Amino acid sequence: MRSLDDLSWRVIGEESWDGPTNMALDEIAAETAAGGGPATARIYRWQPSTLSLGYNQDPETIDWEYCEREGITVTRRPTGGGAIYHDSVGDISYSIVVPADAVPGDLMDCYELLCRPILDALEGMGVEADFAEESQPAVYQPACYLRKLHPAHDVVAPDGRKISGNAQYRQRDAVVQHGSLTFSTTPDRHCACFTGDPDPSAFADRVGGIDEDADCTRTDAVETLRTTLAGWVGSENRVADEGWTDDELSRARERTNEKFGADAWTREGTGPS
Repeated sequence: MRSLDDLSWRVIGEESWDGPTNMALDEIAAETAAGGGPATARIYRWQPSTLSLGYNQDPETIDWEYCEREGITVTRRPTGGGAIYHDSVGDISYSIVVPADAVPGDLMDCYELLCRPILDALEGMGVEADFAEESQPAVYQPACYLRKLHPAHDVVAPDGRKISGNAQYRQRDAVVQHGSLTFSTTPDRHCACFTGDPDPSAFADRVGGIDEDADCTRTDAVETLRTTLAGWVGSENRVADEGWTDDELSRARERTNEKFGADAWTREGTGPS
């Protein structure tokens, strides 16, 4: 098995894309990594704000009229779990995409490896975060951040509230880990995306923001995450051109139109594999 040190990497600083394009770019990055191209560590913003559904999300749990009225894009992730509201300001998202033979086959070991730079970045921001030490019961199952707190991949702040969620999937001999770091919470807006009327106060009790634990701006937090990912990758392993190729962007646009931006995928989870 190769190791991460054997790979060529690109680190892509924060870019703003709509929800379907963000999911398409993850898939394209997986194809690149599996095909012998560079592994990718990237930071991204959801513009406009987006509700990403879990792969098996029941569409009846979503208040589609509210999302349309508020200008919230809806897409579906290839990863499981519940839906997440990604505020264009309050959310900082990342993806790490690597060939499958460069990471452990055991899911928990793989999480521990790929979450290391996320924990280090939070520490660099001034947040002493760590994996949840114990499970907590679900508050509202359709919402990812109100599901059962899982020690394997849920990261909590010192007060025990969730500050980062992470998920993985395997795609074409590559592993994609993507996740969100909550910079600032929006409990009312987050909960309003669901038909079951989850309690915003319960959300505030379960989820915290970086801005509550650290004296830094969002710009500072993004830059800390970028430099931490770059240091984790190592300068000797980084490729000179760290952006997307024209071909990748073209294929991402096609994938967005054919899959991640299509109603068949978003509403029902059907469409091209």
